[in-house]
Amino acid sequence: MSEQKNLIEVCFSPVLFPYYQNDDSIVVVVDILRATTTICTAFHNCVKELIPVAGIEEAREYKKKGYIVAAERDGIILDFADIGNSPENFAPEIVKGKTVVYSTTNGTQAIEMASSCSKVAIGCFLNLDALSEWLTLQGKNIIILCAGWKNKFNLEDTVFSGALTEKLLNTGKFDTICDSALASADLWNIAKNDIINYMTKAAHRRRLKKMKLDHVIPYCFSLNRTNVIPIVSKNKIINISSDLII
Repeated sequence: MSEQKNLIEVCFSPVLFPYYQNDDSIVVVVDILRATTTICTAFHNCVKELIPVAGIEEAREYKKKGYIVAAERDGIILDFADIGNSPENFAPEIVKGKTVVYSTTNGTQAIEMASSCSKVAIGCFLNLDALSEWLTLQGKNIIILCAGWKNKFNLEDTVFSGALTEKLLNTGKFDTICDSALASADLWNIAKNDIINYMTKAAHRRRLKKMKLDHVIPYCFSLNRTNVIPIVSKNKIINISSDLII
């Protein structure tokens, strides 16, 4: 009798999430440029916790209460925020040991949307191996939720979804009957040998270039810079792994 395998699905946009939602699944939220990359960087640099907020006014209220606030819309830091949404904004001297309120255009909305599911984890290229190992141990079905761009499909989140799908399938513990998971794995196999060059065509890469923020691109596509595993717990994001690498 063959071992029952857990299933992997990929949701290309938050607007599609109701069709995938399963409260017993683990959801991996992905926003490569830049929210989930920045979240992993923050925990690598020893932030205590992040409070994700979807709305601007809620973030503003936290600021009035004295919290450090990282908030942006369309890539631009909000006028009341202390820092923006680039990984370098979360350097150790800024965030170590601190609680930071965090609100972004796409990523924090996706996190809020997934919050009713069994567990919500944060994924990016920086923690790909550590995340896949942790997911394999959980014995749950996996939904990879791409934050996208304002509910539209994007390349960077989809390519990462393919990388994670491939990793999980290679463990022999997972299977997929999801066309979007198979398509994302195919896209990863097209892109992976020269991912920076492949991503020059991505729409959000061009948006970042216009704002002179595209210096983060090579970092955002760096593999396995950290072993942090950020998860959502009681409306906060915490790191459940203290085993850091760089």
